[in-house]
Amino acid sequence: MKDLVDEFEAYRARMNDRIINDNNKVLKRIFNLDTNSFAEGALDKKTKELLGLVASLVLRCDDCVKYHLESSHKMGFTKAQVVEALSIGTLVGGTIVIPHLRRAYEYWDAVEEKYGTNA
Repeated sequence: MKDLVDEFEAYRARMNDRIINDNNKVLKRIFNLDTNSFAEGALDKKTKELLGLVASLVLRCDDCVKYHLESSHKMGFTKAQVVEALSIGTLVGGTIVIPHLRRAYEYWDAVEEKYGTNA
């Protein structure tokens, strides 16, 4: 299961480097906007992370869900907190997101296997 996390992390890092090194001003600005949007502001980083997770599930972006699950774990969210956020995403997104919910559960398990369980 840890391989699932390692493979995703390696692929994401490799491809992000490739995109940034292509030196496209628009793409660099989009990446910068994404980074800055999740910085501390009127909403704290943890709230923004859950918003990102829910939006990613509703939009059915498995890579985005994986990224936000891992970030949520690193921020100290428990499985119960993450599942509650995923339940909101499933409610808003409808039954069409259930396959993505399954993959989210699988990835969360892999993240916990790799990094441990948050209390």
